[in-house]
Amino acid sequence: MKPTPIAAEVVNEVIDAFGIRPAGKATIRELVKIVNDIEGITGQKFIRMEMGVPGLDPTFVGTEAEMIALRQGVASKYPNIEGIKPLKEESARFIKMFLDVDVEPMHCVPTVGSMMGGMAAFMVVNRSDKNRTGTLFLDPGFPVQKQQCLVLGHTYGSFDIYDYRGDKLKAKMEEEIEKGDYSSILYSNPNNPSWICLNEEELKILGEISMKHDLTVIEDLAYFGMDFRKDLSKPGTPPFQATVAKYTDNYLLLISSSKAFSYAGQRIGMIIIAPELFKRKYPDLKRYYTSEKFGHAMIYGALYALSAGASHTAQYALAAIFKAVNSGSYNYINEVKEYGVRAGILKAMFQKYGFRIVYDMDLDEPIADGFYFTLSYPGFEGSQLVEELLYYGISAISLEITGSTRIEGLRACVSQVRREQFNELEERLKCFSENHPIPK
Repeated sequence: MKPTPIAAEVVNEVIDAFGIRPAGKATIRELVKIVNDIEGITGQKFIRMEMGVPGLDPTFVGTEAEMIALRQGVASKYPNIEGIKPLKEESARFIKMFLDVDVEPMHCVPTVGSMMGGMAAFMVVNRSDKNRTGTLFLDPGFPVQKQQCLVLGHTYGSFDIYDYRGDKLKAKMEEEIEKGDYSSILYSNPNNPSWICLNEEELKILGEISMKHDLTVIEDLAYFGMDFRKDLSKPGTPPFQATVAKYTDNYLLLISSSKAFSYAGQRIGMIIIAPELFKRKYPDLKRYYTSEKFGHAMIYGALYALSAGASHTAQYALAAIFKAVNSGSYNYINEVKEYGVRAGILKAMFQKYGFRIVYDMDLDEPIADGFYFTLSYPGFEGSQLVEELLYYGISAISLEITGSTRIEGLRACVSQVRREQFNELEERLKCFSENHPIPK
């Protein structure tokens, strides 16, 4: 092997000890452990692009509100499992201001991050009909959501939506629904990892499909408002964040504070339950819960069993954030636009040294610059490329574990790459390209 920035013997030792070859087959958290171990032995810092972690300071208004709540002693008190009143009220306002969708505070319930929101959604939606216990994932997507289904004993199916954009989507959805006994559909918008953004036409198709087949759509809005091609930052003013909630009565929205508000560490998010779904009765829910009412089963069945409520102080933090955003006094989009700027610079740098963008188009326009982008390099499959880049001090994840059909690719997250690392990254990419020349 030619000389590499990170000692090959150390990389080999760590990967062999971990027991996963190629290392690109590892889960996100496993890869984090591998990179941490290599850094610990060598003392050399990686260009960390494997995990979707915020790279900005937490929202000031949130931390201040949380500290005030701590001083007032709420840490000793169990929060209401339905959520504190200020958070529920500001959540409903947020949904109106930025989605132009009407919900009541009762339909807005705090969760311990969107991960827990997804778990609770599966626990209720996929148990509402004893004859249907599966989820159709519109991939590529967040791998752990499939793991949640597996843990619960639920079935799932998936397809790579990139091949079925626009008017192709309806026929593909009908085809897939015929194959499985699905109760739910799940996708992220913007998409993790491809960063495609479903448009109104596509969301209308999904809404109509959900109503026709009585399927609940779980819309993961982890990157709320982060399609930087549009200004989605003005409360109550179009354009709004696109959502399936405009086209169906059967929806659950997962709202995260992690990326948009850089509040990942406090594990606080919201699940928004469609008003019609909230009050709907499913007799089969009584197999697991005390009530056949969907909203009651969600709150006092699933969420109670999972955590008996979200962090009391973090609820005050998110309430304050929503209040500031709703009033227009805090424009969070102005802060997170930094991710788009970094993505533009990093994509150009990788392409300079022979890498290619895998998911490169969003329908008829180039993919937006955002939190993630996707890469490939001639001659490598994605899982092999992930491992090879470890020798060069660069970490990313394989698209294979996201359900993508583009197994030659990998996902890179821009958030942890600091601007002062750009020169180091370029040197490592130059070394990589010299050691792996592309045939003419």
